[in-house]
Amino acid sequence: ISVPDYHYIDKAGDRYAVFNIYMAGRHLCSRRYREFSNLHMNLKKEFIGFSFPKLPGKWPFTLSEQQLDARRRGLEQYLEKVCAVRVIAESDIMQEFLTDTDDQQGNISPVDLKILLPDREIVTVTARKNSTADQVYACVVEKIQMCKNTALYFYLFEIVEYNFERKLQPTELPHHLYIQNYSTASATCLCVRKVLFSLRAELALAADEQAMQYIFWLAVDAVDRGHIRADDRLYQLKALQDSSRKNEYLALARELPGYGEVVFPHCGCDSRKEGHIIACIGINGFRLLACRNDGSLESQVVEFSWSHIKQWQLDKEGMLFCFQYQKSSNTNPRWVKIFTPYFTYMGDCFDRIQEERKWSDTGE
Repeated sequence: ISVPDYHYIDKAGDRYAVFNIYMAGRHLCSRRYREFSNLHMNLKKEFIGFSFPKLPGKWPFTLSEQQLDARRRGLEQYLEKVCAVRVIAESDIMQEFLTDTDDQQGNISPVDLKILLPDREIVTVTARKNSTADQVYACVVEKIQMCKNTALYFYLFEIVEYNFERKLQPTELPHHLYIQNYSTASATCLCVRKVLFSLRAELALAADEQAMQYIFWLAVDAVDRGHIRADDRLYQLKALQDSSRKNEYLALARELPGYGEVVFPHCGCDSRKEGHIIACIGINGFRLLACRNDGSLESQVVEFSWSHIKQWQLDKEGMLFCFQYQKSSNTNPRWVKIFTPYFTYMGDCFDRIQEERKWSDTGE
């Protein structure tokens, strides 16, 4: 935990300094001195037997910049010492103190958000804490100087599980996700990824060097994760795994099964009494891979072409995704339920693919 800096707030003719508190490099909240003082008193009442470090003293006059910086260092040392005691760090009093209260302070201050780019670089953008995903993504696009057309095919995602990222909804607040994940070891939980399934549209981006660089690194990730099934071509891909040979790498990767698919974490499905499924969504169809409850693959694979899928819907209360399919005119339509916490993103993928399939039909 650190208090690296402070900033001023002007409110109703009153000007005061607030100290910015960070955990693992992420901004949690900003607090003025009197809030630290209240925290100190409340902790002393709650943990009577503990010998608390001294809080920097009060000062009745306006502090100079040098005095403010000395106070900042003292407050940082205080937090470091008390948060080193786990029972205090995890107490309701401390957790409430470290939780953002912008609405109470009237302090909708700008914050720095770190975003992982597909080429594994990290970009830092400055946005308001109540900025939506759309607004933060616009900041990223401007910062990395991505052209507007290319920006339509990428978006902000949250890194939620090992080897899986969830696309943010346009009105979600990235800063809230950012501070909820402050205890994770990685530099950030936010990243930019592709939202494009159509290979034809992807090939149309070939003249955009930045887009191709990002698509190349996303393909490398997909091979490393086993989502692109390289098999005996793996050695050949590894030999081409250099950004200077990205066009050769992509030409080979695009020929392989699984290219361009979104692979969801294993979850339950009502069509399987025992075990789980892994859902794979791509422009050519929708596949359900049978697996055990721990995610280890079994041999059964069920494939649906998009022409067989009649409709789909989300059940927010049941946290599930439902789709109806009909494989021939001689069979009755059947509903399948997939019990995944990522049902919204699954629905987004279905919607996006239907939109992209219309591009092919209309020549857009």
